[in-house]
Amino acid sequence: MANHSIAQTGITGMEERRQQPGADTAKMQWFADAKLGIFIHYGIYAVNGVDESWSFHNRKISYADYMKQLKGFTAAKYDPEHWAALISESGARYAVITTKHHDGVALWPTSQDHYQVVKHTPAKRDILTPFFRALDKYSIRRGAYFSLIDWSHKDYPGFLKDSSRYKIENDPARWQRFVNFNNAQISEISRQFRPDLWWFDGDWEHSAKEWDAPGIRSMILQQKPEAIINARLQGYGDYDTPEQNTPITRPKGKWWELCMTINNNWGFQHADTNWKTPAEIISIFADAVGSGGNLLLDIGPMEDGTIPREQVTVLKELGKWNKKHGEAIFGTVGGLPQGHYYGPSTLSKDSTTLYLFLSGKPSGPVVVKGLKNAIKKIRVVGTGETLTHKIVGKISWSQVPGLVFIDIPSSVQDPYMSVLAIELDKPISLYAGHGGL
Repeated sequence: MANHSIAQTGITGMEERRQQPGADTAKMQWFADAKLGIFIHYGIYAVNGVDESWSFHNRKISYADYMKQLKGFTAAKYDPEHWAALISESGARYAVITTKHHDGVALWPTSQDHYQVVKHTPAKRDILTPFFRALDKYSIRRGAYFSLIDWSHKDYPGFLKDSSRYKIENDPARWQRFVNFNNAQISEISRQFRPDLWWFDGDWEHSAKEWDAPGIRSMILQQKPEAIINARLQGYGDYDTPEQNTPITRPKGKWWELCMTINNNWGFQHADTNWKTPAEIISIFADAVGSGGNLLLDIGPMEDGTIPREQVTVLKELGKWNKKHGEAIFGTVGGLPQGHYYGPSTLSKDSTTLYLFLSGKPSGPVVVKGLKNAIKKIRVVGTGETLTHKIVGKISWSQVPGLVFIDIPSSVQDPYMSVLAIELDKPISLYAGHGGL
């Protein structure tokens, strides 16, 4: 990760990323329906609890001290079955794990002559193979994060934030050696693990041509045509990935995913105790889904493979809420445009059921504006309790619909966020005018 690097370098490329040149609806449907994924940042950076790769790049610690963490990475309590079971319990439909971060340390036994946890750490084990197999048991889609950047590789030009090894134009043969190495590792992951989803990172340091982004996309799709790719491949991805910050307006891309941490960091850091609560995560998730997107929620295991209890709590509580309210989340589409309802909302695929997520703990009426449809029934998702409504301000000679007021009794109190299902007479129809006749 992260997008903050884009700001540092001044290279955005965001318009190019929005092109989504290879995406098609049939291939993307499972992703659109999934709504929730779990991101896993696991690597040697958890040993000392430092910024993953960025700590040496930004000169917080020396590169030598950073790489000493190889000696402390044991994965002694790594239990991929437990990880997969917890991810399934959260309600997530896919999981993305860091196969290699910018530090170049691979979590699988790469055949390339480079750093890997099997040969160069006390763990001496392949992290990826048993994890992906465990995901399969729970029918969770496989996702592979891969850093295009490799600051440890001798043929990669970048290294520290204020220094580099060489300029590509001065030694194109050296750069080509790195591209060949990078493509070889991508091909290994593709052939061995068959990811359903590729989550690239670090593309801001070079152009699409320099990365050979078209070639990377072609290679992946030749080996697995149904694979999907995130937008961080310089315009050759399928969906957008805003990071950490919840969009205020809906992203322009047809498919998108908000990636976010449970505390302030991606990897495990001992000192970071700024944990988001289950209520906060559920609110963020509802907002993303209501805007037609997904949430990719990150966990950062300790070096031994233990998932911090605060993260476990969030995943379990999120799972309870998802199990209760699943019909309003999974397989839905984005809800009402801004101005029609003050909170997140979703729609069934046939647009005949509108779901309202009740922010906070309402103890009075909520309002829906501009709804032309007749309402057949209003019920509380997860309990079946039915509610009444009132139409206010409808004038017989005007085409402008009245306001729908729904009284929320005190009995409607989910611990985190209640959801209403409004069953409509036909696919939803909205008035979005200025209030004229």
